[in-house]
Amino acid sequence: MNARRLKSLFAIASLAAIVLAGCDSLPGRPTQADLPLRPTNVTDFARLYGENCAGCHGADGKSGAAIAMNNPVYLAIVDDASMRRVITNGIPGTAMPPFAQSAGGSLTDHQIDLLIAGIRKDWSGAADAGAGAPPYSSSTQGDSNSGAQLYATNCQSCHGRDGKGGSGGSVVDPSYLALVSDQYLRTIVIAGRPELGHPDWKDAAGGQPLTAQQVSDIVAWLASKRPASPLALSN
Repeated sequence: MNARRLKSLFAIASLAAIVLAGCDSLPGRPTQADLPLRPTNVTDFARLYGENCAGCHGADGKSGAAIAMNNPVYLAIVDDASMRRVITNGIPGTAMPPFAQSAGGSLTDHQIDLLIAGIRKDWSGAADAGAGAPPYSSSTQGDSNSGAQLYATNCQSCHGRDGKGGSGGSVVDPSYLALVSDQYLRTIVIAGRPELGHPDWKDAAGGQPLTAQQVSDIVAWLASKRPASPLALSN
C-alpha cells in the first residue's frame, strides 16, 4: 500500500472519529438517565405493582377482581413464604399466573422480594389487625355437613339460600368456583373483603367469631359445590 493511500485512509478514519464524537453533543440526544430501564432493572414498588398486580388486585391494592392486598387482616395471617410462593409459581387452574422468571414469568427474585416488602410497608395497618384470627392455611379436613349449617348461620343473609346470591353475589356459581382455590376461599372467609362490605371472621353474621375448624368446614361446603375438574385447586 503506497504512502498516498495510507494517508487517505488515515484522513477518512480521523474524520469519522470527529463526526462520531460530535454526535454525543448533538441537541436532543438522550442521556443514559433518559433511556428506559430494562424490565429486570425496575426496582420501584409502585411501578412493579402497577404493571404486574394492579390489574387483578386493584390500583390501590383493593377493589379489584381478586383479594385485596390492602387488607390488614390478610397481611397479618399470610407469611412472606406463602406470598412469595404464590407470586413465584401462581396457582394452577386459577387466574393467578406465575410471575417468577424461573417459572416462565418476567420478574426476578429480587423484584418479587420488593413487591412483598412494598405491600407490607404500604398496607399492613395496625399490628393487631389479625389478632386471634384462624391460621392462613390448615391441614385439618373440613366437614361439609357442618359447613352447610355454618353457611346458613353466617353467610346466607348476604349470599342467599344455598349460596346462589342475595345482596352479595353467588358463591356457588360454577365459573367462580372453577377459578378459585380452596386457599382463596379460606382467605376470604377469614380476611373478608372490607372494600366490598364482606366482613372478616370476627364479624360473622352469627354473632361469634369463626374458629379455625369452622372456617375449614365452610370451605369444605363451598368446595363441594365446585364442578369436577382435572386440576386440584389446593394451593
